[in-house]
Amino acid sequence: MARGKQDTRLDAPKGLRTTVLPRRGNGVEQSDRFGRFTEWIARAMGTPWFILGLTIFVIFWMAWNTLAPVAWRFDSIALGFIALTLVLSLQASYAAPLILLAQNRQDDRDRVQIEQDRQRAERNLADTEYLAREVVALRLAVKDMATKDFIRAELRSLLEDLESRDDEDGETARA
Repeated sequence: MARGKQDTRLDAPKGLRTTVLPRRGNGVEQSDRFGRFTEWIARAMGTPWFILGLTIFVIFWMAWNTLAPVAWRFDSIALGFIALTLVLSLQASYAAPLILLAQNRQDDRDRVQIEQDRQRAERNLADTEYLAREVVALRLAVKDMATKDFIRAELRSLLEDLESRDDEDGETARA
């Protein structure tokens, strides 16, 4: 991005926009890859399939370390599955920041969407006000126009005048 050039990306609010690094080698934007990855992780953790998979993993771990031959066990039931507890704690310690990062990115997108909605609402309001002024102008113009009843009354009046002239001309010709 050139110095002084305005960032025109619309996927993040002003001031919080990420800088897009130039494309290198594989042509993938480098700056946003981690963010997309964290959102994918956060989305995956919020599914029933993740909970089911984690449950199956824990059941398998506990069954293996309970039922397998002693030489094959790597976590002791007598100590309360310390390794399992550490693995689940490690998973939780990474999950929380990844979820927060994904939530922050979603908040940024929501701010952009709200700003775009506000601008769209302003344009709609301006268009509505313009159309309201046009309708008022048309009503004023129509108010000055002759109505159908007015035109009929005028035509009847002219027809009566013509008939009265014909009657007068007829009487003059007879006399």
